[in-house]
Amino acid sequence: MTRLNKPKPNYKPVVGIALVSLLLCGLLFPLLITGIAQLFFPSQANGEMLKLDGSPVGSALIAQQFTSPRFLQPRPANASASGVDPDVPLQDALAQVPRIHNATGIPSGELTALIGRHVEGTFWVFGSPYVNVLKVNLDLISSYPRVYNSTAG
Repeated sequence: MTRLNKPKPNYKPVVGIALVSLLLCGLLFPLLITGIAQLFFPSQANGEMLKLDGSPVGSALIAQQFTSPRFLQPRPANASASGVDPDVPLQDALAQVPRIHNATGIPSGELTALIGRHVEGTFWVFGSPYVNVLKVNLDLISSYPRVYNSTAG
């Protein structure tokens, strides 16, 4: 066979399959899944945004930075977590009660009860109880407006 008679490679089917796959997998499928999520799980699809006085203040799914001693604080990034975990174990939350009490004057029993209202369970016997830091802090702001009239921190 001479060089002139060599058949030309046909890339048309390969390019066509790649374009159809890109369209289906890269555009249509994500749009379909996003639409289904918005329809059936709108809060989760939008990041479980929490609001204070009608304004979004943060996501329940990602840790928010609280530095003021008046607030419950998430685990630091160097303490066995990535720094984006929005929850702390119940024991860690309760261990912060004296600090919050000293900074705010809110009775320790009331702080413990408030944290107790936000305990999220585990599945049956697996895992440990935990609390969402942002939810507790928003409840603190709502329950004690005179103490938290300035929410900086």
